[in-house]
Amino acid sequence: MSKYKRYERYKDSGIEWIGEIPEHWEITKLKYICSESAVYGLNESAENYVEEGVRFIRTTDIDNKGNLDNSMGGVFLPEEKVKGYILKTGDLLVSRSGSLGTSLYFDEDKYGKCSYAGYLVKFRANSKNCPKFLFYFSKSNIFYIQIQLALVSSTISNFNGNKYANMILPLPSYYEQKAISNFLDQKTAEIDSLIADKEKLIELLQEKRQAIITEAVTKGLNPNVRMKDSGIEWIGEVPEHWKVTKVKYFYDICLGKMIQPNRKDYSDTLEYYLCSINVTWDGIDISNLKEMWFSNDDKKKYSIKSGDLIVCEGGDAGRASIWDGSVENCYIQNAVHRVREKKNSSNKYLYYWLYFLKHAGYIDLICNKATIMHYTYEKFLNTVLIIPDLSEQQEISNYLDKKIAEINSLRKEIEWQIQKLKEYRQSLISEAVTGKIDVRDYKDEGMSNLNLIKKVERRVSRMKNETIYLDRDMNQRFEKEFEAAKKDWEKGKQEYEKQKRDNDKSNFKPSDRT
Repeated sequence: MSKYKRYERYKDSGIEWIGEIPEHWEITKLKYICSESAVYGLNESAENYVEEGVRFIRTTDIDNKGNLDNSMGGVFLPEEKVKGYILKTGDLLVSRSGSLGTSLYFDEDKYGKCSYAGYLVKFRANSKNCPKFLFYFSKSNIFYIQIQLALVSSTISNFNGNKYANMILPLPSYYEQKAISNFLDQKTAEIDSLIADKEKLIELLQEKRQAIITEAVTKGLNPNVRMKDSGIEWIGEVPEHWKVTKVKYFYDICLGKMIQPNRKDYSDTLEYYLCSINVTWDGIDISNLKEMWFSNDDKKKYSIKSGDLIVCEGGDAGRASIWDGSVENCYIQNAVHRVREKKNSSNKYLYYWLYFLKHAGYIDLICNKATIMHYTYEKFLNTVLIIPDLSEQQEISNYLDKKIAEINSLRKEIEWQIQKLKEYRQSLISEAVTGKIDVRDYKDEGMSNLNLIKKVERRVSRMKNETIYLDRDMNQRFEKEFEAAKKDWEKGKQEYEKQKRDNDKSNFKPSDRT
């Protein structure tokens, strides 16, 4: 935070986990600065939900940034049932169950008329304090520290509104609360916009991964090869010398063992096994291996060795990965299939073929995704397979291994950047609401909206010149995405500057706090 200045004088807050605060700030409790403190929400059964009415906010409706998640549409109650529980702009909601500390700043213009559920607690700032400052306090490290300290002597089920009401916070004047809130509104919006654009890059990389795999396993690597009709409408033409066949003619498949929780014979032994949750497209996750009893015959039948392809029968049916033999004496449970090669076939090629089928929607279709999905032994055996000779399978697999590794490397780098931005966002909020930085007269000199855009554009430019070939359509999509982002940011900057001018004109000076 070296780019931001500090206050001139500090004093000891007397609280170890807060440290020093500006000399003119106070230490108080949340309940002392609220006109309504720790007001519990309404307990209503789902049986009373209606299609239209007043939005009924639950803990699960609030995302980790403090926004109302509208992706699922929400639930509603009749207006007569929510009297006395209608929210006002500026109200702070905090979860007392589930994801403890999840909070929402309510804005009626943004969310419409709403009430709130019983696992949420409402705080309403009094007229001498800024509601948005209370919200940012609820997103600070000192807020989460106090939750953890309270949990030492209680449980989640006993975490009530009174514990929130008694939380300690450093408190500046109304004017400073407002200045800090305006600063954080601007900075978190800029950081969130940058995160959103990086997440778009990840989505585009995922699309590129899918496109590269699809092209390789349906058209091959030679652009000049003679083609033929595959006889499958949604696949179209394939290389003339490739076979259109079924999985069972090139691979041996074994479905795993049913769960055996108890020992049946003295010779049975507890062994590790793989199930569907262990299988990801990027490898086998061995961090949570389970155990069950296996007989000697079971161990012969259900053992796995390095190079075996493991395919989900249940869960995310069709998801697959190659076993690397990282755990000695490991077996399979009946939520997964084990695949081994017959003559003239490659497990790695089948892995990429299944990736194509899964993302094309074919596996979901034959497994009837509307119900509990099962990629049964029979369905797997009879799955369509378009396959070249072994040497070309290996050539395609090696090519895709290289390309996917490049994409994964870029994705991990962007994910690392996103994580650092989230950490920076959290740190910035905490530093501002505890007075570690002075933002009363802040002017953005280092990371304006335009600078953020330029950083993203430079990153996109580098990506275009890196080892992954981005085709013309994909390049155009990048350019359209970021041109739209630039316009949004420029509009946001203009709105912010207008708001700042309006605030300056109003020259609002609240009375001293009592």
